[in-house]
Amino acid sequence: MRLFVSIDLPERFADAVADLQREFAAADGLRFTDPAQAHVTLKFLGDVDDDCTEEVTAAVAEGVEAAGVEPFEATYGGLGVFPDLDYIRVLWLDVRDGGERMTALHEAVEEATVSRGFEPEDHEFTPHVTLARMEHADGKELVQETVRTLDPEIGTATVEEIRLKESHLRSDGPVYETVERVSLG
Repeated sequence: MRLFVSIDLPERFADAVADLQREFAAADGLRFTDPAQAHVTLKFLGDVDDDCTEEVTAAVAEGVEAAGVEPFEATYGGLGVFPDLDYIRVLWLDVRDGGERMTALHEAVEEATVSRGFEPEDHEFTPHVTLARMEHADGKELVQETVRTLDPEIGTATVEEIRLKESHLRSDGPVYETVERVSLG
């Protein structure tokens, strides 16, 4: 099973995320994510044996406990890209408030999972919600201009848990299923 650890956006944000994605609809080359599955990935674990779910859940719970993060408010708004505006691979929604707590959770989950043999991240963690991936640069100028000028505000939500999720890869895009939930605090 292909697993990752996430903070999911509330379902009530799906329409606002879809509206934001429509701002980029004319940008050729973007492959949009499903707004109903919007989330912040705290840790990508990759392919994991089915019989290791309990161990992975224990590692995630250990990380949450070590982070000592209580439930908190997160505000989603603003835009960004990876790696930069000259070479766009990912278009994302920013975390305006609450990012420091997400980073603390990421660091603690990272430490707990790496200590159990999972690969460490090979890039710095930036709390974000992926909106689209750029498959080719035909629409790059529209994306650049929109990122520079648009300052969206999606909303604020209480983060009370993180989730261990399974990613089912399909031809029409991935489908995510919650395997376990770990409460904060």
